[in-house]
Amino acid sequence: MVRRPSFELAFEFLKRAMFRQQNTSMAIGKQFHSVALGPTLGKLCERAYETFGDIGYQRLKKLSNGHLYNLRKSQTHRRIRGNVDKTRPGKIAMGEGRKPPPEGRPGFVRVDSVHQGDLDGIKGLHHINLVDEITQFQFIGSVERISGNFLLPALEEALLEAFPFVVRGFHSDNGSEYINKRLAGLLGKLHIREFTKSRARRINDNARVESKNGSVLPKHLGYAHIPSRFASKVNIFTQQVLSPYLNFHRPCFFPVEVTDNKRRIRK
Repeated sequence: MVRRPSFELAFEFLKRAMFRQQNTSMAIGKQFHSVALGPTLGKLCERAYETFGDIGYQRLKKLSNGHLYNLRKSQTHRRIRGNVDKTRPGKIAMGEGRKPPPEGRPGFVRVDSVHQGDLDGIKGLHHINLVDEITQFQFIGSVERISGNFLLPALEEALLEAFPFVVRGFHSDNGSEYINKRLAGLLGKLHIREFTKSRARRINDNARVESKNGSVLPKHLGYAHIPSRFASKVNIFTQQVLSPYLNFHRPCFFPVEVTDNKRRIRK
């Protein structure tokens, strides 16, 4: 067995120490590009040295994909790159994901929000649209923002006073402005037991109110930007003028069924 000279061992140790220090460039490049694949990371190291002249990637560009994966497991790389804690999916207990069954009874309300648009950094107001599933009785309110401090008082007033019948159910989409503990507490205080939300990839679950968003609100309020500072004035109009008009004065067509001599029903 031939022993290697001490200076060769010292040189080899120096090369390894330098490489451990230089492979931190891989951590920096990986963190900047959010790269997970070895071949992609190797190509980036090659371009960093050959195209942009970064000597920190001189040795990394020659490494194989397998060795790049090994380097990513090193303590040096993990210390600089940091640990990545991915989002853990979880179920939200509030609201049951299903379509409400009114069974011909009024009081199952659908709700959705409509934004009046932003312009030059100025936030626009939001409209709250509530529609009953059976009677299609509609209430529209306007708030400055859809946060809980603005949204909950408007919803409480609408659910208590706007509808001429007892509200039995409340259905919304999966937006965080509706699926939260504060709204669930409000529905519990008002003794509204049915709290449902739209299911994933079921676009018809909240179609009743979404159709009103496109056919009623733009028709009467337009598409132009309305700054949020006018929310109180617009709210007076939507509650005292627009909502009564939609429910009691808007012309609509309803077919009249007539039975002819052959007992066939004609409309």
